[in-house]
Amino acid sequence: MNIFNKVTLQSMKKSRTRTIVTIIGVILSAAMITAVATFGVSLLNYMVNGATQKYGDWHVEFLNVDSSFAQERTLDKGVANTATFDNIGYAKLDGGKNPQKPYLFMAGFSKKAFDTLPVTLVSGRLPNNNSEILVSMSVGANGGVKFAEGDTLSLAVGSRMNGNKNLGQHTPYISGKETLVPKAKRTYTVVGTYYIPGFEEPSAPGYTLITRADAGDHADSVNLFVTLKNPRGVHAYVSKTAGSQAYVLNDNVLRFIGLSDDTVFNTLIYSVGGILVALIMLGSIFLIYNSFNISLNERTHQFGILSSVGATARQLRNSVLFEGLCIGAVGIPVGVITGIGSIRLVISVVARKFGNIMYSNVPLTLTVSIPVIVVAVAVSMVTILVSAYLPARKAASTPVMESIRQTNEVKVESKAVKTSKLAQRIYGLEGTLALKNFKRNKKRYRSIVLSLVLSVVLFISTSAFVTDLKQASGRAVVFTTYDIGVATQDMADSEMLPLYDKLKTVGGVYESSYQALMKVSSAAKASDLSDSYWESQGSHSPDETVNLPIDLQFLDDSAYLNIIKGLNLPAEEYTGHNAKIIAVAKITSHMKANGEHELDEFTDMFKSSSMNFTIAPETNGKPKVEEGRNVSVKFVNTVPPDTLPILEKSGSNHPFIFRVMAPYSLKEKFETPDTHVAIKGMTFRSKTSIQSAAKMEAMIKGAGIKSSYTLYNVSKALDENRNMIFITNVFAYTFIIMISLISVANVFNTISTNIKLRRRELAMLRSVGMSERDFQKMMNFECAFYGMRALIFGLPIAAISSWLIYKGMGGGADNIDFVFPWGSAGISVFGVFFVVFITMLYAISKIKKENIIDALRDDMT
Repeated sequence: MNIFNKVTLQSMKKSRTRTIVTIIGVILSAAMITAVATFGVSLLNYMVNGATQKYGDWHVEFLNVDSSFAQERTLDKGVANTATFDNIGYAKLDGGKNPQKPYLFMAGFSKKAFDTLPVTLVSGRLPNNNSEILVSMSVGANGGVKFAEGDTLSLAVGSRMNGNKNLGQHTPYISGKETLVPKAKRTYTVVGTYYIPGFEEPSAPGYTLITRADAGDHADSVNLFVTLKNPRGVHAYVSKTAGSQAYVLNDNVLRFIGLSDDTVFNTLIYSVGGILVALIMLGSIFLIYNSFNISLNERTHQFGILSSVGATARQLRNSVLFEGLCIGAVGIPVGVITGIGSIRLVISVVARKFGNIMYSNVPLTLTVSIPVIVVAVAVSMVTILVSAYLPARKAASTPVMESIRQTNEVKVESKAVKTSKLAQRIYGLEGTLALKNFKRNKKRYRSIVLSLVLSVVLFISTSAFVTDLKQASGRAVVFTTYDIGVATQDMADSEMLPLYDKLKTVGGVYESSYQALMKVSSAAKASDLSDSYWESQGSHSPDETVNLPIDLQFLDDSAYLNIIKGLNLPAEEYTGHNAKIIAVAKITSHMKANGEHELDEFTDMFKSSSMNFTIAPETNGKPKVEEGRNVSVKFVNTVPPDTLPILEKSGSNHPFIFRVMAPYSLKEKFETPDTHVAIKGMTFRSKTSIQSAAKMEAMIKGAGIKSSYTLYNVSKALDENRNMIFITNVFAYTFIIMISLISVANVFNTISTNIKLRRRELAMLRSVGMSERDFQKMMNFECAFYGMRALIFGLPIAAISSWLIYKGMGGGADNIDFVFPWGSAGISVFGVFFVVFITMLYAISKIKKENIIDALRDDMT
């Protein structure tokens, strides 16, 4: 070890506090870089595993290849696994509604194909032989043709031909040019349905039906799925082996390895990670640069003496870099371990929330990547060396006499530190001295202010982001009077009501009901409508009657009776075949989308509290009076039960709500040849909605229901929103706390060392008679100037940043209001002054303990 390195180590030992704080800053920096990188790798690994489970454990699919090509690929170097399914052929889908998908495509799966490609059953079981078949649910959902378990399909299976060219699933349907050439008659028994397969391209012309491959009947072509040992070589592999064969990459998996052709997604992944690392490096450079700059201020005299006896600029520069390497050697390993430990703790907190939002069967676990750790160490070391090199270069270029005399530290003219008489009168002598100190060395004070501003802006901006996210999430949630809903349009009451009796017994369910909604209309006299109605329309109609659309909601008789009792209406008048029915008719043109209004804030649509109507099905915008039913309606102030989601869009947006409610037992009375049930179904409230919904799904499948239905778990959507906000909060505030800790360390280091550098100056003030009280008052003024300057810049920048975040999240849309996080701003104001005052108190306590004479003699060597 040369003499310069020994001197450097002695200087580090002499300034223990500064050295320790710098090491803490390096630990925080390395910990944050390691944590961000490790979490990124862990998250991508989780997404890869989840996508593999959902879309299949393969990297490239070769389409319509012969068996010899498939056999050759199994022998390729770097191939971990291969699987194939037979392309049995196509059959016409009779009654299909999608013109771009007119076929059924039969695929013969081997055992290996079932292991490699995920087949998620909706109902039934997997086929056991080549006479059983599994139907994709998209045949019914997208094609409009429904198959049930036990159905027998007799199909003329053949090939798609365009001239002499054989077409496969990779080639979209070519209307008018291709023909289906039948080759064989095949009969299959439907044994189940499954979710849309991940390997089926959206443009594929046939819905994939899966059967067992026939070992004795080899297909003309197969689809080959290849899994590579190293997926990063997938592009090189296909360019080498594909030749003229069509292939498809498993982009859903490869995108999370950074190999997707989706440049937008790749840019997003790397840009987010790069921005986070850049922010961390920025904060770290502030701290470490200031630390080395302060170190050089302390050692300026020392460097001048060393230069005077022959030390070169390179030797002085290397001395400072050696200090950086020593600090890095201690701080980086501790930071890496701390970063891995902290992100492991964070992952353990949020892992279950991730499972609820994304892949429930794939655990989010910590993935430590050695290359990533090496990169984190390298980035941390580069941060330290850059921070050390900048002040080292300045020190090495300073003339020898300036270094010895230390005349280059403060160079100001008298007018630069001049204060106004008003300031002197307001602040007094102590405040004026503090203000002059603030002005005379702006670089040092600017560093402190910038660190505080950075913390304030990040803390308030993060709070604003979380606030906006909560608002957006809250607006996205549809508040309903049920947790679970089963909606249908074509299920008959004879099938639905027995099913309802079974479902309401599911564990956790404590309230249940069923309902139906019809879209009808009625003609009302113009004179019966209120002034508020005409205001909402903008003008008074000259016609004597107005056709009004009505939502006719039939409720479970017991639920309807509870509403009647809750309104204190006589039950005998509102029950029975010719009973009165109730309605809600309100003007909603001024209603806000957040639904926070009370019902009585809305104005009535009709002048009278009760009326007689003729309710009829609507044809061409007018009621079909000959099929109408006369009813006596009582208008009430109540919130009607929520309807189930209507699958068909009505296309109308009326400035009013007109909902007539009737008991379900009267539904038959209103049914006519032209009535149309918009939606019907069952609703349930449950203490354990996720478990209850799963049991209901299983019971519906077990009941053999053939009618189409949709099961809604509203509570699950709420839980997903809450989980997303929780995860965002955890990562946002973990990030902001660590950035703030770096800033606090920077402020502490800069202020405490600054006070130490001024010990002779402060000792001189005390020696000429400044009392302890006045001395403390002067330092308090300095603290106030730090805090005020930081807040003057920090708060407006934070407000602008919060506004930009708000606009970036679609501000103004969906009634998301701009809400400045005043609570976080208050915490920032308190935090800034608290950190500055505490640091100043620590530094001043050290100064006060020193002997004034010793401090005046100190030559800072």
